[in-house]
Amino acid sequence: MTDKAGEYDSSEIRVLEGLEPVRLRPGMYIGSTGYDGLHHLIKEIADNSIDEAIAGFASKIDITILNDGGIRIDDNGRGIPVDIHPKTGKSTLETVLTVLHAGGKFGDGGYKVSSGLHGVGSSVVNALSTHMIAEVYRDGKTHHIEFDVGKPTMELQVTKGSPRDSGTSITFYPDPSIFKETTTFDFNWVSSYARHQAYLTKGILITVKDERTGEKESFYFEGGIKSYVKRLNNGKEVISDDIFYVDKQVGDVGAEIALQYNDTYTEIMKPFANNVLTPDGGMHVVGFRTGMTRTVNDYARKNGLLKEKDDNLTGDDIKEGLTAVILVKLPDPQFEGQTKNKLGNPEVRGIVDKIVTEYFGYYLEENPAIAKKIVNKATLAARARKAARAARDNVIRKGAFEGLNLPSKLADCSSRNREDCELFIVEGNSAAGSAKEGRNPQIQAILPLRGKVLNTERARLDKMLANQELVSLIKGLGVGIGEQFNIDGLRYDKIIFMTDADVDGLHIATLLMTFFFRYMPQVIEEGHVYLAKPPLFGLIKGTGNTRKIDYVYDEVALENKLSEKIEERKKAGTKIDESQERFKQAGYTAQQRFKGLGEMDAKQLWETTMDPENRILVKVHVEDAEKADAVFTKLMGDQVELRKNFIQAGAASVNLDDLDF
Repeated sequence: MTDKAGEYDSSEIRVLEGLEPVRLRPGMYIGSTGYDGLHHLIKEIADNSIDEAIAGFASKIDITILNDGGIRIDDNGRGIPVDIHPKTGKSTLETVLTVLHAGGKFGDGGYKVSSGLHGVGSSVVNALSTHMIAEVYRDGKTHHIEFDVGKPTMELQVTKGSPRDSGTSITFYPDPSIFKETTTFDFNWVSSYARHQAYLTKGILITVKDERTGEKESFYFEGGIKSYVKRLNNGKEVISDDIFYVDKQVGDVGAEIALQYNDTYTEIMKPFANNVLTPDGGMHVVGFRTGMTRTVNDYARKNGLLKEKDDNLTGDDIKEGLTAVILVKLPDPQFEGQTKNKLGNPEVRGIVDKIVTEYFGYYLEENPAIAKKIVNKATLAARARKAARAARDNVIRKGAFEGLNLPSKLADCSSRNREDCELFIVEGNSAAGSAKEGRNPQIQAILPLRGKVLNTERARLDKMLANQELVSLIKGLGVGIGEQFNIDGLRYDKIIFMTDADVDGLHIATLLMTFFFRYMPQVIEEGHVYLAKPPLFGLIKGTGNTRKIDYVYDEVALENKLSEKIEERKKAGTKIDESQERFKQAGYTAQQRFKGLGEMDAKQLWETTMDPENRILVKVHVEDAEKADAVFTKLMGDQVELRKNFIQAGAASVNLDDLDF
């Protein structure tokens, strides 16, 4: 798609405007200044190297997390141009790194396809770093320049000789005055990013190294997105080992699609435009769904798998159990904002629709056994959809947000301001009774659970809506379910799982997380789901009215607490009887281990687990949906061997008292 003989020099770099606003409003350019924004810096630099690979000029990228807190990204592409830029009068390298909207992504000769939209990435990273070092290798020379907070601290230095024929090396150090939450890079995030880019770019070798720990991983996938689909379906029962794949060019737009069906009831969709994940979809996804729906229905009717009296299968029926990766490449992607969540190019819709209709149609005709399985699966999904709609109509009514038709077991709060409200999902009637008595009734609602909820990993929506515990939860939340789901109806800002700190409690919490992950992922993604962490131990001092309890939340904290108290007593001159139990050596009269929430009275439950001033909450994140999907498949799916291997591999190192999610 790109003329490899095309020149790449200063004439390809167009300057649009200056850099100054970046430090004032960094969130406009990188989304946030927390963990996500910090790692977005890596993406802005590394995506430039990926663009060189997409264009056919780079075959190797190295990402190194440095011991001193920085990160270095190297490639063997053409190297950023270093000659004098005609508009700025500075070297093109300095221009690219200091001027907003200066890059090779606006003209016709730099990149015909790129992941960068606005050309702001490198300069934004420079502006938000305390220090940046840039080296370019071209024409047997090394070109070196350094910056502090986006401003050059030296003239461009040129020396003879270079470590490779061509390429670019960028090292930067995030500014802690901007990234106040953290400036520590996460190896797992970097590794996940590198793996994805290797799947999406054929022929690229990406190596990730961590000097802090010595960890190193390399990624190269000859199969490209076919390998990606295979990984996404790992651990699932697929309806056929064969993976449908097509790679076609229509004008300036290329579309690469891989898909495979499994026996689950949920869809895994990974849409990309120029290697950028578009989680909110866009025109390429609309075209894909339209083409799939039409093609499967046409095949089913043509081959008698749908009768004349039968309704057409819907897109929701056809996507059940579908794992698909869609990668489109186009010269002028219209993304929504710098974070690029959705693709808006209208011409892409028709192109993808046409490719899917033609080539997936061929695939079904050439593989009748697979085609029949796909149609049969979609037909079963259609029946389940109709059953689920009937069940949903019976259990969910509009107006739940205003408090209508709420479950009878829900002890609701009086406030109607969602930002203030919390819902505690409590295991067991005894604990729920204490929670109701001890709560702040203005802002805290209590929903008791009876036993373990349905494992929704292996249940369709119709079966799920026949489960009274989950129906009560759906009603209480107010967001609806399935096609009627609406996050705006959520009645509580915090949804808190409050279960016992034992194996059964962890199992119940996992079942609840599976439900949210499969049917209400947006509730997790927007940060509304939490795990309460009740104490494991109570250290008791005194009796009667002088009785006092120090609460401790895990084994490590217990040992630290006891050691601290023993040292305090020794320093005070207290004689310690080493033959006594540790808690007595520390000056406590008794030690209690809480086996469950039901052992606490209302006052204890409030003080330890519900009081916003003292409690410990763990927010549930889905940072990598693929990893979460794999874990839920292993733990909650029906392949016993996977679960057995997972447990055996981790049993020796797991302390159930310390498990967090």
